[in-house]
Amino acid sequence: MDKRIPVTLLTGFLGSGKTTLLNHLLNQPEMKDTAIIINELGDAGLDQIFANSNLAQNIENEHIADNTVLLSSGCLCCTLKNELADTMRDLFFKRALQAIPQFNRLIIETTGMADPGPILANLMNEPVIESVYRLDAVVVTIDSVYGLQQIEENSEARKQAAVADVLVLTKTDLANAAQINALKEKLIGINPGATQHKIAHGKLEPAFVIDVGLFDVVSKQPEPQRWLRAPLKSVQPKGTLPAKPHNDDISSFTVIMPSPLNWAQLKPHLLRFCQKYGKNLLRLKGIIHAADQEHPLAIHAVHFTPYPPTPLEGWQEDEPLNRIVIIGKDLNEQEIRQALMQF
Repeated sequence: MDKRIPVTLLTGFLGSGKTTLLNHLLNQPEMKDTAIIINELGDAGLDQIFANSNLAQNIENEHIADNTVLLSSGCLCCTLKNELADTMRDLFFKRALQAIPQFNRLIIETTGMADPGPILANLMNEPVIESVYRLDAVVVTIDSVYGLQQIEENSEARKQAAVADVLVLTKTDLANAAQINALKEKLIGINPGATQHKIAHGKLEPAFVIDVGLFDVVSKQPEPQRWLRAPLKSVQPKGTLPAKPHNDDISSFTVIMPSPLNWAQLKPHLLRFCQKYGKNLLRLKGIIHAADQEHPLAIHAVHFTPYPPTPLEGWQEDEPLNRIVIIGKDLNEQEIRQALMQF
């Protein structure tokens, strides 16, 4: 069982409803013992985020640590004034020293224009960060009214949608059925493996966005199939015309690796693969059954950086299958498949 603190990265284009969703989540009892990092350079700082919300009256009078406030719901909120990795380290060390209350999960809300790829890469490449935190899921809010236009016109919005584990379609009360269906189909084409949820006024059950990654919070057992969310092939929604081409078309596909294989041989090959394709490799996720490993491995990479694998203790498949999900832009799928097979 991975005992590291699960991290939810919450992002979405400008005005897509991240703050509204976060405010709703923080009022839920399931969210106690949660720490939240809010990017002060984003849509709003800490004071603005909680102004005119139900949480405004829940903030204690005193800051319990630098840039950190305690909510009556049991959540910790802090603004991001230093580098994100520094803020995450500070939170963990203050937690260890009992300078702040214990927290058992972390939510990071990013700016609306943030490309989540470099954020993930920077965090997961920090030895201290990687040793105490683990990525649970990337949650992306999409405006049901303007989301389709934003995806068509902004590469950041397409990247956010492409790397998401969970897509939250917001403001559905303001959009008509045709807008929502067109957006859903567009998102399926970009990221067929992500789960989608339609919401209004930020109302969504926490269970849909937290503890939805590699480990089940109740059973404490790995859930790699859920985490992988593997598209078996590129998906074009039925009844739709081919999408208007972009200079940075984003696609996702699954590569089935040979069996048996050896992790000692595959590991350096994956490093070379990331170094070659890293510029356009938004995300790589995989499940590997290696003959030289006691347990199956969950592997993950972002851009140029592959991360230490996570052993899936206690998990087995009836038919062990090595597969890697590739998400990226301007990728030659056939070339990628050949590159992954040549080791």
